[in-house]
Amino acid sequence: MTQAQKAQEFKALHKAGDPVVLYNIWDAGGAKALAKAGAKAAATGSWSVAGAQGYKDGEQLPLAFLEQIAARITASVDIPVSVDFEGCYAVEPEGVQANVARIIGAGAVGINFEDRVVQGTGLHSIEAQAARISAARAAGGAAGVPLFINARTDLFLGSDSGEHSGLIGAALERAAAYAEAGADGFFVPGLGDLALIRQVVDGVALPVNVMMGAQPTVAGLAEQGVARVSFGPAPYHKALTDLTERFKAIA
Repeated sequence: MTQAQKAQEFKALHKAGDPVVLYNIWDAGGAKALAKAGAKAAATGSWSVAGAQGYKDGEQLPLAFLEQIAARITASVDIPVSVDFEGCYAVEPEGVQANVARIIGAGAVGINFEDRVVQGTGLHSIEAQAARISAARAAGGAAGVPLFINARTDLFLGSDSGEHSGLIGAALERAAAYAEAGADGFFVPGLGDLALIRQVVDGVALPVNVMMGAQPTVAGLAEQGVARVSFGPAPYHKALTDLTERFKAIA
């Protein structure tokens, strides 16, 4: 398949109630292993990719290095690959467009694009983030690739779960603006209450992505109409725990 065809296939995998499961990887070996196991797509996690190379999360991994890693992953598997691109390594729309063009050039057919101010505080305003999403969409159009932009909001991540019900309205407002700007999906990491997840699903026109946490099962999220389930840094943490435990068992 061409890159454009892979992008179309990736988008088609997002079905409400029958979610695509993305067990986030950090290198080409992991992508190949999951593809062999039957994964329909692969997705990186920024925390894991950075950690595997000795960097902290938050765009500490140099962009050129991320490009190299993404290119090795996409060249190693035939399935679609989405890259966790954090804040696209830029603030202004012009920089976003240029950097998204680079990650598309590395073979990616999707990106996670978050609305927090990376290496700063708070979130970008709705208007600013919408302009940034439009710039990412323009990069895909210029490349002839219908890039899947998974618009992430950081309203819930790191906040107290008791406050989440009061944030749903703000989340829906952002989702509507992001959809109008050209986003393909809406990602709500940190939101774990199934009833609140259902509210988001019912109130958003885009496929909704939830990151596994305290939720019991993928099936439980599917029942709420979720279209994409990802695992964030959990696979990386589990792999390192297994590594260290196996080493300790030798002694």
